[in-house]
Amino acid sequence: MPTWYHGTRFIGVPQIVERVQTGVRLEKKTLKVLRALAEYLDMGLGDLIEGIVLHSFDGIPPFSAATRDQIRRLRDVYGLERSEERRVGKEC
Repeated sequence: MPTWYHGTRFIGVPQIVERVQTGVRLEKKTLKVLRALAEYLDMGLGDLIEGIVLHSFDGIPPFSAATRDQIRRLRDVYGLERSEERRVGKEC
């Protein structure tokens, strides 16, 4: 599990993880923000997305306050509207 996310802890025996290539479709500006954030955090886009998802599954916020501030700046740079303004689909 990546150690660069806020609140991440390694517990237990390391496991072998098999990763697969996928063709996920994302809104263009969302992808630009994710790519820029991955670059800012010095990690790959896939690692960033996987970390966000794993933290979400566990109910843990994936980012520190400083990283959330950077996300806000990147959203402004790329013109990505706030989440509540662009809700997609149903609540999970």
